[in-house]
Amino acid sequence: MAEAASKNRSLLTKSVVLVGMMGAGKTAVGRALAHMLRVPFRDSDAEIVAAAQMSIAEIFERDGEPFFRRRETEVLTRLLDGPPALLSTGGGAFLQDRNRALISEKGVSVWLDADLDLLWSRVRHKDTRPLLKTPDPYRTLSELFEARVPIYRKADIAVRTDPSFSIEDTARAVRAALASRPDVLREPG
Repeated sequence: MAEAASKNRSLLTKSVVLVGMMGAGKTAVGRALAHMLRVPFRDSDAEIVAAAQMSIAEIFERDGEPFFRRRETEVLTRLLDGPPALLSTGGGAFLQDRNRALISEKGVSVWLDADLDLLWSRVRHKDTRPLLKTPDPYRTLSELFEARVPIYRKADIAVRTDPSFSIEDTARAVRAALASRPDVLREPG
């Protein structure tokens, strides 16, 4: 029985870093995929919140976005120096040249490509998104989307999310995309 279970395990050879817009599903899909692959899941935003003992919105308000982005790079460096894992990043992490280089050197980036309507449906009722605390949050999200998508397209792998997909469906789609990369995911056998 243990032998059958071990045959079902995949071997992750480097960290998989999920990138994309807020609301794309990076945390939920990351947790599901980590469970499927039997590897640790890490959320860079959660790590920053734990270290600072305050929310991201509070960090933005007190210290500003540049301070937050420096902490984000420090956390990514630490997580990527650890054992292979599934990493979820904040929506702005991949925008920084330094972070993209770091992820490329030590892991593989996977863009969860969600359309604007899907993103809006997921974030519009949340007050935990500091960048959307504006008079017109939909317009702000739309502007962020237009500015960021060309950068997200630089990810190593893109997986289109679909409103009809469950979290597990999207996680399986990411796993299938990773299966084409034996330098990242080796299936036992």
